[in-house]
Amino acid sequence: MWAPYGVTVATVLDRLPHLLLRLEGLAIVAGAVVLYFHEDFGWILFVVLILAPDLSFAAYAFGPKVGTIAYDALHTEIFPVVLGAVGVVADSSGATKIALIWLAHIGADRLLGYGLKYPTAFKDTHLSRV
Repeated sequence: MWAPYGVTVATVLDRLPHLLLRLEGLAIVAGAVVLYFHEDFGWILFVVLILAPDLSFAAYAFGPKVGTIAYDALHTEIFPVVLGAVGVVADSSGATKIALIWLAHIGADRLLGYGLKYPTAFKDTHLSRV
């Protein structure tokens, strides 16, 4: 069957999970940023901490297994979601700020195609090989 520009239903379906994972990243980064600034949290802390989770890559100096554990621990959504929930329930704006910045970082990573790491190599992620 002829398809313009080589796009077929099969090729779209093959790429759908990749597209959905990127769109989830976009939704998370957009949601976190909107909530952060809706609460009138300051932009300085946001700028200072937005790349903080990436400091975990330094753990790769101790080998790929240690590096993977450290990197993945700071790049899973589990901890910032829990921190954010605790921050909201305890009325702690500090915890809520950090959680939203952390989620914005993770969302941006996912949007750009960076995922959780496998211990085989830093470039091997759950989304693709970067």
